[in-house]
Amino acid sequence: MTTYISILRGINVGGFRMIKMEALRQIFADLGFLNCQTYIQSGNVIFQSNKIDLKTLEKKITAAIIEKFSFEVPVIILELDELKQIIANNPFLNDITKDIAHLHVTFLSEKPEGVNVSKIITVDYQPDEFQLINKAIYLYCPASYSKSKLTNGFFENKLKVKATTRNWRTTNELVSIADKINKL
Repeated sequence: MTTYISILRGINVGGFRMIKMEALRQIFADLGFLNCQTYIQSGNVIFQSNKIDLKTLEKKITAAIIEKFSFEVPVIILELDELKQIIANNPFLNDITKDIAHLHVTFLSEKPEGVNVSKIITVDYQPDEFQLINKAIYLYCPASYSKSKLTNGFFENKLKVKATTRNWRTTNELVSIADKINKL
């Protein structure tokens, strides 16, 4: 059994695209996934399934949400080991001047093309900082993520891939929950 983390973008924000977590868990259970658990209201679902291609999983879940709720939600799927690697690779953890309360990770649906990456890496976005490693963008937003220009929309527009962001605490909690499910 493989443990997956599904990260949905843009649900339950500002009263739009509302999905109750119980209904979301039920969608995953109806798709035949096991040990489905949600974490907070922003669309994080940890579940288990036989090994399946990530893009196939994303399409399957997206289609089920459209069928049930009549709107599309971008879905990014990670395997537990991939999420653990993303956490281990955070370059800002090595800087003791960085307050981890201001760390975030933007998850990308795929590794962006180099030509698109080159459009953003040479610009200074101070006071915010970011580093792109594979399919993860590590953000440090000392003022506040809500005040940052480094939003999901910014990265999607520039990198031409889907993106969704979670704060550092949530990212670590997803691994903690997934580890518990993995031990079942």
